[in-house]
Amino acid sequence: MLSRLKRECDVIMARDPAARNWLEIVLCYPGFHAVMMHRGAHWLWQRGFKLLARWISQLSRFFTGIEIHPAATIGEYFFIDHGMGVVIGETASIGDNVTVYHGVTLGGVSMDQGVRHPQIGNDVIIGAGAKLLGPIQIGDGARVGSNAVVVHDVAAQTTVVGVPAHPIVMDTKGKQEDITFEAYGTPCDQHSDPMLEEVYELRKTLLAMQKKLDALEGRESIIVPVQDDDDEQNEVPS
Repeated sequence: MLSRLKRECDVIMARDPAARNWLEIVLCYPGFHAVMMHRGAHWLWQRGFKLLARWISQLSRFFTGIEIHPAATIGEYFFIDHGMGVVIGETASIGDNVTVYHGVTLGGVSMDQGVRHPQIGNDVIIGAGAKLLGPIQIGDGARVGSNAVVVHDVAAQTTVVGVPAHPIVMDTKGKQEDITFEAYGTPCDQHSDPMLEEVYELRKTLLAMQKKLDALEGRESIIVPVQDDDDEQNEVPS
């Protein structure tokens, strides 16, 4: 038991630079508390003590702000960072080495009694505020950006962002050692987003058309400089 707790604390310290020692984690990390209480509630649920399991899960929700249904299946080394507002539904399944940030929902959109919540693979990172809805499959090593709304399957080692979520980065090597930890599941280089690239190209095309129109009509354009994300100056007519 103590060795398991130590491993859980080591994982948290590896993923959160603010964690200074195991005692701080045990005393001050609501995500750690919620996962430990879920382990007990899930054990009771599997053995038919469902009312008691639900009571423990609600007690955990009261103290941590994290709601995990006791029937949800959670693998090893699951880390909920910050934690407030996390909701994990009854038929959700979470693999090993998964990191979830505050405000995440693994929800269902069906009234059926079967599997209706997301199935999360190993080594997945789900950013703050992300909503994963329905019995979708999230592949190993996937990254879900903050505030993304995911309603379709996500391939392994793929990063998705936006509403609805769409892929922006794919690692085709398929090797576990190539997967690196990425806080909040969101890359800093937004130019990896093909949709944003299309918007930039459309903006440049509209600017060129405006200049041509102004030249044909014999008028001078009033230009307002706009700072682009790559620190290059673009001209936009006012």
